[in-house]
Amino acid sequence: MRVGVRGVLAALIVSIATLLPGIALAPAGAQAPIADGPKQPILFSHKIHAGDFKIDCQYCHADARRSQFAGLPSVKRCMGCHQIVASKDADLQKEVEKLRGFWKDAKPVEWVRVHKLAGFVYFPHQRHVQVGLACQQCHGAVQAMTQLAQVAPLTMGWCVSCHAERKGPLDCVMCHH
Repeated sequence: MRVGVRGVLAALIVSIATLLPGIALAPAGAQAPIADGPKQPILFSHKIHAGDFKIDCQYCHADARRSQFAGLPSVKRCMGCHQIVASKDADLQKEVEKLRGFWKDAKPVEWVRVHKLAGFVYFPHQRHVQVGLACQQCHGAVQAMTQLAQVAPLTMGWCVSCHAERKGPLDCVMCHH
């Protein structure tokens, strides 16, 4: 069997990645949370928004298709619905009231970051969205999460395995520059 340059490069990168501390290889579909998600200033349920109401990820994270960063929705975007929509559940209504407080005070919600890569890694969301990769591939089944948590290790080995499996670029400068 003849192994192409691409196969050798992928095997070499994966081999190096397994030797480096903190670099984990995991199946691309891993769904178990790595840790509980952080406490947020407003209890935001992806299960309600993306699951029950089937709001597309890119409605709130509109920058994902055109930028390196997916971005977070502004309070204005949230209030576009929540000026009209509220919950009959008293606990959820308290969270909507918190949102209205941010709106009234003209302050952004200071969300606590859940998914973070090392500063030397360049991850362009738009390239991944444009090739049709589902957000759930890296972020897990967010439509089932009441509290967002990281489910994929987002390590070099994990990313390289995904690129090798899907025939994505394996050139180091694609992510490191």
